[in-house]
Amino acid sequence: MTTTAVIIGLILALTGFFGCFLPVIPGPSLSLLSLVILSYAKNWEPFSITFLIFMTGLAVLVTVLDYVVPITGAKKYGASKRGVWGSIIGMFVGIFFFPPWGMILGAFIGALVGEMISGRKGKKAMRVVWGIFVGNLISIGIKLTYAGAVLFYYIKGMLT
Repeated sequence: MTTTAVIIGLILALTGFFGCFLPVIPGPSLSLLSLVILSYAKNWEPFSITFLIFMTGLAVLVTVLDYVVPITGAKKYGASKRGVWGSIIGMFVGIFFFPPWGMILGAFIGALVGEMISGRKGKKAMRVVWGIFVGNLISIGIKLTYAGAVLFYYIKGMLT
């Protein structure tokens, strides 16, 4: 039972890490769940309750930032609603054709198409697209940092 739980937890930690790139997978939540499963499997010894509460708070914060940061980047550069929606749609479409890089390229192309439909052309459209693109990259970076830390602590806890 313990070995099975540890393996399931490791799979969740790895899935959480890759979920940082794939918006359909809740990366921070799965990463957090892996810590809880490992703690349960090892009679709550690897991590203190304070640590688990802290990591839960971070998971909530990272999840909120995942929505706020790209929108903030888009607004800072004057994105239209069509540009933001184009970015989101492009991200989803890109994932299916060229994972994981298609997500980034799809967001970029989708935002550009959305801004052009809104009437922005040339440099103005590219400036907005850049804001959306940077916001998405920062959001992915925040999730990767959290998931990477969880994976580190998971492996450390697994080996103790």
